[in-house]
Amino acid sequence: MSDFKVEVDIADGVGRLRWEQQSVDAETLQRAVSLAADDAIIAHDLRRLQVELPDWDVTARTALHRCGFRLEGRLRSAIEPEPGIYRDVLVYSRLAVDTVYGEHGFSGMLDSILPTKRLIAHVLFRDEQGRVLLLETTYKQDWELPGGVVERGESPRAGAEREVEEELGLEVALGQPLIADWMPPYLGWSDAVEFIFDGGVLDAVTVATIAASDHEIRDVHWVAPHEIGEFVTELSFRRITWLLEGGRGYSEAGYPVT
Repeated sequence: MSDFKVEVDIADGVGRLRWEQQSVDAETLQRAVSLAADDAIIAHDLRRLQVELPDWDVTARTALHRCGFRLEGRLRSAIEPEPGIYRDVLVYSRLAVDTVYGEHGFSGMLDSILPTKRLIAHVLFRDEQGRVLLLETTYKQDWELPGGVVERGESPRAGAEREVEEELGLEVALGQPLIADWMPPYLGWSDAVEFIFDGGVLDAVTVATIAASDHEIRDVHWVAPHEIGEFVTELSFRRITWLLEGGRGYSEAGYPVT
């Protein structure tokens, strides 16, 4: 469609792309968006271009992907295309500093649209009596092993070491994980992957020095194996029990996969 146009509204260094919602193929839309985007950024020295579109517009999404726009977010139930029917709006953007073309541009776009999972890393510490170290947090009732969520760009091992130092003031050097467990959605959380590392058996002197050093940790507890189930979730209890019995490898929801 030679008369198809993409308009750009500009304010405060930000451009917002829009076009009439009409039947147009992805290739035509891609050419129009690409020309409008390049022209707007160069001619008006924009730092950012933004597009909002309904989540069902697959043609527009395809065109934006090919033009290097990255998915930033989702406005849930933002529009009502039919009475009583609510749909999401997707927010795409392209910054002037973004790499748009070539392999890096393609990878950057894919990184914004592909699924992501939380990555968690915990550590199993025991004392000379065989008790397990559990942390009582300030934000939930169940206790858990030392550790937490791995930061973006951080390895699970490094994340576990960092969390242990933050929570307990204890510096550790970890090796191979004991298990990698896939956790299904739970209590409003999406699914996640958790690594549990072996912190070894701590001597009595070290045990005596361990205390909470983070505002999110209310207290630390050394718990006998037969009492662990009273304080942790059912899933965590399955995993810790399996670990103490010598379990190693990959599991799903705390159940070994054979």
